Amino acid sequence: MAEGERQTPSDSSEDAPPTTQNFIIPKKEIHTVPDMGKWKRSQAYADYIGFILTLNEGVKGKKLSFEYKVSEEAENLVATVVPTHLAAAVPEVAVYLKESVGNSTRIDYGTGHEAAFAAFLCCLCKIGVLRVDDQIAIVFKVFNRYLEVMRKLQKTYRMEPAGSQGVWGLDDFQFLPFIWGSSQLIDHPYLEPRHFVDEKAVNENHKDYMFLECILFITEMKTGPFAEHSNQLWNISAVPSWSKVNQGLIRMYKAECLEKFPVIQHFKFGSLLPIHPVTSSC
Repeated sequence: MAEGERQTPSDSSEDAPPTTQNFIIPKKEIHTVPDMGKWKRSQAYADYIGFILTLNEGVKGKKLSFEYKVSEEAENLVATVVPTHLAAAVPEVAVYLKESVGNSTRIDYGTGHEAAFAAFLCCLCKIGVLRVDDQIAIVFKVFNRYLEVMRKLQKTYRMEPAGSQGVWGLDDFQFLPFIWGSSQLIDHPYLEPRHFVDEKAVNENHKDYMFLECILFITEMKTGPFAEHSNQLWNISAVPSWSKVNQGLIRMYKAECLEKFPVIQHFKFGSLLPIHPVTSSC
């Protein structure tokens, strides 16, 4: 992301919603291509991308084995899913979780489903179940476990990639772990972007870095020269620094996922991620 594009992540995810908030079942609002303007101006877009960038900063330069503290609320989440006093939010938040594991009819999965899981985590932050100081745990513990589950499903059911761009896309299924994974590697003492196409480097370091874990999974699932089946990633390996890779991937995520009608037409909006225009107070 160029300096001029850099955004300050919204602080709204730190505060629980007022107890009088009326939660609603999220629904689709983007029905035609012109509706994309509503999405780009929406509070939902501002909160979602702010959440993604906050986590991006949180994991910068850290391994997956990094020692982090998890707030009491996050522990409660693991034990009880959502505390009793937030029960009214469950139907709204649950919609995003249900949308995050792929389509049961088409048996497909893609970045739109991945975005639904990120939206689920964002909503948990907005109701106060997770906090911003849980950001490392959100990526390393919760999202990374989600990746493990989805990879198992992809292998078991041979899920079709939803909306894949084939060789010209970044990856058939995921995008966010490449963003957060490249942030992890910023200022690494010896691993450079050129090393992720080196089988030895990937095998020795994949357990510490999400980006390399993604590369390992791709090489397990695809055959043939890496430059042919993953041309976009091959080109990225020529970028001189991880910070430039990270900035470029954020731009690419906005352009290829968040600004594409085929992806966003399935996104759902409620009281926590509303379609109304972003307010200046947030």
